[in-house]
Amino acid sequence: MENECCYRAIRVNDLDNVAIIVEANGLKSGDRLDNGIELIDDVPQGHKVALEHLSAGTPIIRYGQVIGYAEADIKCGQWIHEGLVRMPESPALDKIVFSPLSAPALEPLEGYSFEGYRNPDGSVGTRNIFGISTSVQCVAGMGNLVVKRIKEELLPKYPNVDDVVVLNHSYGCGVAINAPAAIIPIRTLQSLTHNPNLGNEVMVLGLGCEKLQPQQLLSGSCHDLVLELQDESLKGFSGMVDGILEMAEQKLERLNQRTRETCPVSDLVVGLQCGGSDAFSGVTANPAVGFAADLIVRAGGTVMFSEVTEVRDGIQQLVPRAANAEVAEALLREMAWYDRYLDLGEVDRSANTTPGNKQGGLANIVEKSLGSIVKSGTSPIVDVLSPGERVRKKGLVFAATPASDFICGTQQLASGVTLQVFTTGRGTPYGLALAPVLKVTSRTALAQRWYDLIDLDAGRIASGESSISEVGWELFQLILDVASGRKQAAADRLGLHNDLVIFNPAPVT
Repeated sequence: MENECCYRAIRVNDLDNVAIIVEANGLKSGDRLDNGIELIDDVPQGHKVALEHLSAGTPIIRYGQVIGYAEADIKCGQWIHEGLVRMPESPALDKIVFSPLSAPALEPLEGYSFEGYRNPDGSVGTRNIFGISTSVQCVAGMGNLVVKRIKEELLPKYPNVDDVVVLNHSYGCGVAINAPAAIIPIRTLQSLTHNPNLGNEVMVLGLGCEKLQPQQLLSGSCHDLVLELQDESLKGFSGMVDGILEMAEQKLERLNQRTRETCPVSDLVVGLQCGGSDAFSGVTANPAVGFAADLIVRAGGTVMFSEVTEVRDGIQQLVPRAANAEVAEALLREMAWYDRYLDLGEVDRSANTTPGNKQGGLANIVEKSLGSIVKSGTSPIVDVLSPGERVRKKGLVFAATPASDFICGTQQLASGVTLQVFTTGRGTPYGLALAPVLKVTSRTALAQRWYDLIDLDAGRIASGESSISEVGWELFQLILDVASGRKQAAADRLGLHNDLVIFNPAPVT
């Protein structure tokens, strides 16, 4: 007997010849979709089903774009799994000509603010954190130890200071410090000390004999303090610890004078990132984030999106959004740099896609990229940052970073984000100690299973319970609440924070 029950499938664009399955447990052969098509295969949730017969070599279209070519004949109602999709060539950068997108200017958004910490340099933080920067991995153990001591012995005396964080990393020595590409890790470490959440009060902990000398990390503040463990005035381990605690107390006293004040949304710098993506990411979570990103830009704020390999196959959509020819050229320059970087490693951008991405319905990096760039919204791209450069313009900014969650997060912190929005379909406990991270899930099933790890469920868009704009507005308000300290991100509440990972393309000696 014919199955009369109809199930929902999502077709993103009228040009698409595939749709993805919404049902949480997938569908079985013989199940009928709400478009009348009967499945001839079992299809997992989020995976693609053919909406028409596709001959071998026919383009497979999702998001209105070619994500691959059929490796063999595909029947209508058939499951299109990874093995049936041949990945297309990446867009040729030298063939892309800048032609500005003709789009109406976004209407200004007024009347919104948050409670932030204003710094002497004019930047505004969402948290008040005492940071200890390190010049070399050799002192990481000491940094961890003194942070524990500071939290136990000193921090209770300074109630306006939210936290103490050591900026540990694996750089600083045993590296080709003068290699051209060394500018990236060095600039990143220098820029991290300027993150607005640190209040211009970072102290530097060094060893003394390392290639990256501690003085190179100084922020230029009159309150800069440096302690080198090899200083001959420090007697024994206890002398080192006492010296660090004494310096720390000077910083804590000044940071404790900071208080929150009402600031316009134009003072916000929000980073966007995704990890553990699935086929729903580009349909639910990323579009909602893109809507909220447009709201922040309309209010005069700054939004930063990144991950070169996850925009590379959609670069032809981003270049027309550049505010001018200079920005367009910078976008193409960063793509070309990363192409060369991958070539040196004898890999291409296909190495990006993870087993989890594929299990979640993403056939390849092309499909992943097209869903990833959706979180950038529709605003013009006003600037492009090379790795480790600090943000310099308000509006939508592209910061060129690797797609690795940990490296991208570190690089965005260096560029100045004070809060990050992180979308996920498969789930991750990812978090950053220096800035709140709001995790937005693409699937309601994950939000229910990880009820205490997810901050916002965008899966309601797939089920039809909520619209993209409704979830986008909800996220916008949540960003303001967390930036103001009125609410806490799940990762902060649970104490989940990943290590800093510096991007170092230069040789290690």
